[in-house]
Amino acid sequence: MEEQDWVYSDVVKDHFLNPRNYLMGDESKFDYDAVGLVGNPICGDQMRMYIKVVGGVITDVRWKTYGCASAIASTSALSELAKGKTLDEALKIDAKMIDDYLGKLPKHKFHCSVLGHDALRDAIEKYRTKK
Repeated sequence: MEEQDWVYSDVVKDHFLNPRNYLMGDESKFDYDAVGLVGNPICGDQMRMYIKVVGGVITDVRWKTYGCASAIASTSALSELAKGKTLDEALKIDAKMIDDYLGKLPKHKFHCSVLGHDALRDAIEKYRTKK
């Protein structure tokens, strides 16, 4: 493998060390409208995405994840990208957009950017189902 395949960008490092919108503590203290859950608890990768929606716009996002630095950084970036978007706009945020925002993940970690996207999609679907 090329050395660059194993190097994290400064943006990835920043989002890992200083995650945005991470839900610390008790979920009941965050006034959310829906929560999405994806992952496999057996292998340790699990993600929850909490959304607050006002007038069809995601006004706030919080998340929790059990995963590697790439999963944490990807979800942090996704939470920043999703805020202020309509539900349909947020659904268009894909793994490539997250990867580009982060300045590229190592190739063997690209799959980590998919977890957050899937959790957000699940939260939006649950929000729409309960309306």
